[in-house]
Amino acid sequence: MTEQPSTTIPTPAVLDAFGVKGAALPLAGGQGGSVRVGGLVFKPAEGTDDEVEWAASLFETLAPNRGFRIPLPLRASDGRCIVDGWTASEFLTGEGGPQGHWADVLSTGRAFHAALRDLPRPDFLDRQRHPWAVADRVAWGEQNIDVINEFAAPFSTLLKLRQPVKQEAAQLIHGDLTGNVLFAPDEVPAVIDFSPYWRPPVFAEAIVLADGLLWFGLPSSLLAASSDHRDWPQMLIRALIFRLVAHSENAGPSRQDHDGEPERYVRAIEAVVNLTAL
Repeated sequence: MTEQPSTTIPTPAVLDAFGVKGAALPLAGGQGGSVRVGGLVFKPAEGTDDEVEWAASLFETLAPNRGFRIPLPLRASDGRCIVDGWTASEFLTGEGGPQGHWADVLSTGRAFHAALRDLPRPDFLDRQRHPWAVADRVAWGEQNIDVINEFAAPFSTLLKLRQPVKQEAAQLIHGDLTGNVLFAPDEVPAVIDFSPYWRPPVFAEAIVLADGLLWFGLPSSLLAASSDHRDWPQMLIRALIFRLVAHSENAGPSRQDHDGEPERYVRAIEAVVNLTAL
């Protein structure tokens, strides 16, 4: 893994390495820890050095697209992507969705995934062991796991509802679009905080709408946004497994959850079951 920053804001030495001056202003959202310095965003590096370099190279070479903006990475004067645990990229204007922007989040994701369609699968995906990587494998039946007791009942229900799906071409997708599409007047939406997975793009859409069911009061009329896909309900089931397992894995040493989250999954499962017979 990459070295974590030793301070909560970039040191003057870090800013000097990237050729930047200015005060660091905390930014909301994400995993926390991101700050803005002038027209740049500094954030703690996530993943191994190879993963960070891969993501930077991808965003440097991704062709401009009318359907989305992406933040360009900044390299230090010696070409490094990481300096003392910090990365830097362009600051893009915009407010995060998804409330009031559900259809736009989905359409932006489709444009972004179209641009990624022909890119090869990165080898590091097989080595990832963070909670969301584990959750992705469990969702697709590639790994078994026990969840915390509070989630055991909805998890069991989801596993019973999960059915095989027809083989579909997988590709690079952004597995966390929901809060990572920014909207600004007179600008195309911006896609930030790329979370790479190797799955059918419709799975990314299912995660967005599963998030809507769980935490944003998604209107039931929007749940069928991709209902023309032959396996849409099954994608929603996998998306709910993905979020549930990740939540369980992130529950902490107590292995307990006190936020009423299990009940959210029960309600979301009911909404998916009501959408169509599985």
